[in-house]
Amino acid sequence: MTVQDLRDVLRERAEAPSPANPHRHDEIRSRIRRTSLRRRVTAGAVAVATVAAGLYLIPGTAAAPDRDTNATAAAQPPGLPESFTSADGTQYRRLATAMLKAEGVRKVSLKVPLSGKPLDVAGLCNGEFSDSTPRVTVNGVRTASGPDFGGCSKRTQLRPLAVPENATEVTVTFDMTSSGSGGCPRKIKNCEPRKHKDTDWRVAVYEWTPPAQPVEPPPVNEFPTRAAGMELAGSSTGVWPQDTSFTLTLTLRTKSGKIGIDQLCTGDLASRMWFQFRIDGKLSPATSNCGVWQEGKSYPMSMAEITVPKGKRVTISGKMGLWGEYTNRPVRWSVGVFVK
Repeated sequence: MTVQDLRDVLRERAEAPSPANPHRHDEIRSRIRRTSLRRRVTAGAVAVATVAAGLYLIPGTAAAPDRDTNATAAAQPPGLPESFTSADGTQYRRLATAMLKAEGVRKVSLKVPLSGKPLDVAGLCNGEFSDSTPRVTVNGVRTASGPDFGGCSKRTQLRPLAVPENATEVTVTFDMTSSGSGGCPRKIKNCEPRKHKDTDWRVAVYEWTPPAQPVEPPPVNEFPTRAAGMELAGSSTGVWPQDTSFTLTLTLRTKSGKIGIDQLCTGDLASRMWFQFRIDGKLSPATSNCGVWQEGKSYPMSMAEITVPKGKRVTISGKMGLWGEYTNRPVRWSVGVFVK
């Protein structure tokens, strides 16, 4: 972590509201990765085609579940209910649950029967900063169903879980044996290495039954006229999965040759949206998730900076997708372009 990284994280944590859902919880390492991405945004394109193509499983490096760290050896955690109903009426039912301990069981495997309904994994801890978060594998393979758990949060985090087609049972492994680094970069003077810190995690696997009919997501708040020292130049909105792309043609008379693109969404699956942008047809390396802006809360900015020709007319286009299953659970999205 660089000094600038730390400053960015502390500023965001100080100004940001509590997350609107468990997936937007402030998490230091993910914020550092996003900050680094914004700084590298002009370096070149990234290969996001595999995400858009919807790969089912990606080979992972997790070891096979240890016989002595299976679910039967772990205490059954409180805090993850046997069943619950989300805001859009989706019914969740817990299939399996276990406990990961900072001092003790750090890797747990759960045998999960499959009914054909969509699956989510859930994670919950005490909210303190931790170097380790559980990595999830299915039958020993990391899934491409979405991002890993964020930082330790007292709010339940839900992530979609992809499983092989036609399977009747899978082994879901939660593993936090890999730890982060608290070392100092060589160029940073007077840096004291941070002591490694772990915490306990409660984990579970849920299956869910979607609402009988599509649930209309609420309107998205309008973008602020100014953010991060930039002015709003244009925006576009739609509802996924009906609307999967947008195009904005703008004359961007920028002094810096940079613009900012940000996203806002509503709906229970808002945090599972991903975005891909093109500037005059050229793929931009900026891909991002979606913020949720509640009334009375601070603007949840996660803007990506992109280099554009100064003072020229440019066409900004993009497409979006959603991690995991979304039957009858639409998401309303809005993309804003800011100019400096």
